[in-house]
Amino acid sequence: MKYRTIGTDPATRREVSVLALGAMLFGSVTDEKTSFAVLDHYVEAGGTFIDTSDNYAFWVDDSLGGQSERLLGKWRRSRGVGDEIVIATKLGAAPLAPGTGYIENPEGLSAKAVREAAERSRERLGVERLDVLYAHIEDRTVPLRETVEALGELTADGTAGLLGVSNHAVWRVERARALAAEAGVPGYEVLQYQHSHLRPRFDVPSPLFEDGSLGHAGPELLSYLRADPGLTLVAYSPLLTGAYTRADKPVPQDYDHPGTPARLTVLHEVAAETGASVNQVVLAWQIGGPLPVIPLAGASSVAQLKENLAAVDLELTDEQRARLDGAH
Repeated sequence: MKYRTIGTDPATRREVSVLALGAMLFGSVTDEKTSFAVLDHYVEAGGTFIDTSDNYAFWVDDSLGGQSERLLGKWRRSRGVGDEIVIATKLGAAPLAPGTGYIENPEGLSAKAVREAAERSRERLGVERLDVLYAHIEDRTVPLRETVEALGELTADGTAGLLGVSNHAVWRVERARALAAEAGVPGYEVLQYQHSHLRPRFDVPSPLFEDGSLGHAGPELLSYLRADPGLTLVAYSPLLTGAYTRADKPVPQDYDHPGTPARLTVLHEVAAETGASVNQVVLAWQIGGPLPVIPLAGASSVAQLKENLAAVDLELTDEQRARLDGAH
């Protein structure tokens, strides 16, 4: 395994594995036995960075979520896991009532919601401190300063360590970080956005993003990352939930455009040259690139996890990287 440091403050920064494990469906779609087996193998392979959220997976059974956090808490207790494993979770997007969702009825990011959600996550995970805590989706009904100061209070009292943000407009991330600096509290240092080798469209509206996607790592966010060495991008859905390899899984709508075939062609060429799978090339391209990117990939079986882990040791040549970067 290889590792990189996230965060800048010596009191909260952590060294984590360069491949993060997504636990979104653990304890729901992925049963306990399989989830435990995947987690055990990940740790045995040197993995130290596990990702979840307080709202995973509310859509499976029209619940409030929390299944993944509870599963991880049970696994931690049964294995005697301590601070050597970094668990990141998120708040703000859990539904307030069963049968609803984060579009129309989210818990939000008020000071009260932030405090209460963090306490619930600590209890489910069985931890004193939430190693990495993300503001999951935007809440424009609450003053940004209120959210920033509420998160700052969590770091001050030891409830949270590193702070992160996911699916927020880049201008709001920068504004929040400026407010945090002004208030003398920690700001966001870990940015979690969807990022893969295929380039997305940003003009596809959705119920969450009426002006087009804010959840992809686009040029503005990557430029922000390049300009500030204190930031790290955690790239969720790097494998596009199987779209690279499964014949029954079409490329998502926001990746289906005229530039996609050229990117896919180069991916397959490099995979053939290296003897690796297309998925492994995608992950290796992220891990070994010039920007601090940590791919976040889920796994529903140990075999799937093993394939992903092999990408850590896949070394792409400069020429292969140039081709992968330049295809359009």
